[in-house]
Amino acid sequence: QAQLVESGGGLVQAGGSLRVSCAASGRTFSSYAMGWFRQAPGKEREFVATMNWNGAFTNYAGSVKGRFTIARDNDKNTVYLQMNNLKPEDTAVYYCAARRGTPSQAAANYDYWGQGTQVTVSS
Repeated sequence: QAQLVESGGGLVQAGGSLRVSCAASGRTFSSYAMGWFRQAPGKEREFVATMNWNGAFTNYAGSVKGRFTIARDNDKNTVYLQMNNLKPEDTAVYYCAARRGTPSQAAANYDYWGQGTQVTVSS
């Protein structure tokens, strides 16, 4: 059964960096678009970043553009989100997701989801 597992979350001070990973198992996601989303307490899940199957195309939410970088290693079936210059408002549970076809900012378009990893940024 296909599964996505996030890791690498934690507590970091404002201005710091963190890299979260998403390891896929049960099937190969090398032909899938991958995305990162986040959900803060009391808020709806929101788009963070997405990438096409070979990494040639990326798209970011305006709030993270220039600070976050999405990357993938298809040989390892793993997707990463490098987060720099973190701010307290980045605090959320971060989810990775996979979808057949082109990248999308809409969570409803994704077929597989991980369980999430908590990222907390202290001021």
